[in-house]
Amino acid sequence: MGKRLVVGTSTGAIDFAPDRYKDLGIKIIPLCYTFKGVEYEENKVDAKSYYKELELINKVEDMPKTSMAKVKDIKDCFDTAIKDGYDEIIVITVSSYVSGTYNVICNVAKEYEDKLKITVIDSKIACFLEGYLCVLAQNLVNKGVSTEDIIKEINWVQKTQQFFGISSKLEFLIYGGRLKGAKAFMGKLLQICPMIGFDRDGVLGPLMSVRTPKKALHATCQRLLEIIGDRKSEDYILYHVHTGEHPVDMLKEIEKEYGIKCNHEDVIMTPVPASGSGPWLAGYGLSFIRREDEPLE
Repeated sequence: MGKRLVVGTSTGAIDFAPDRYKDLGIKIIPLCYTFKGVEYEENKVDAKSYYKELELINKVEDMPKTSMAKVKDIKDCFDTAIKDGYDEIIVITVSSYVSGTYNVICNVAKEYEDKLKITVIDSKIACFLEGYLCVLAQNLVNKGVSTEDIIKEINWVQKTQQFFGISSKLEFLIYGGRLKGAKAFMGKLLQICPMIGFDRDGVLGPLMSVRTPKKALHATCQRLLEIIGDRKSEDYILYHVHTGEHPVDMLKEIEKEYGIKCNHEDVIMTPVPASGSGPWLAGYGLSFIRREDEPLE
């Protein structure tokens, strides 16, 4: 088995997660956003400061613009891997619905077919749930697990992972195209607070609508308990995903009523996906850990 490198995209929040993940050797391909005429690599900014600036936006033309990974950065990653003696790369990307990055990396990978074995996986999600798949892949590489079985393990987790929460104001969901037409109009008219999340195809959008942020957070807690069921806490990782501070503070108070306890540190959402969901997001990231009695396929 040759030398293998695990690569993720910056939307996976490895750079915003606890330091223990940064020391695993996972290579990160950056995505960028442009705000006030300046382009930034999202993993090199202070996300909290950025979200405070987003709170002040009140015009569509002031919205940040996001972009997919640059071909140059992808090639630099692959070329460096060759120089460092790697024979194989496992790349895990942000959901192909959120960004064209998956397709770009697949196309670039074709140019390296005679130099590297490259496996590109669409995480069909974002935030640290995407990053967790990279962490899982790296840990399995370190144990000498075959790439074929690593893909199977990732596929298993993908079927169980969940991101859902609220965006307590509709403006960014409307500007970003997550809510359109009559739904957007009625949502603003009735002061609706949607619960948002990813479906199994990697599409980010509204899951249900509730009249106030507080009620939406209660619904979020109820949904979480339904998904976890009687599964023991050692068989999943659960953490808060957020952008701004206020909604997640409210969630932490409400979840006490349901006996919900996260077993992993909070991980802030990175600027690129947050540019479409807004600075008022709070919710949960949930990934099941496969037990020995659970079949891989």
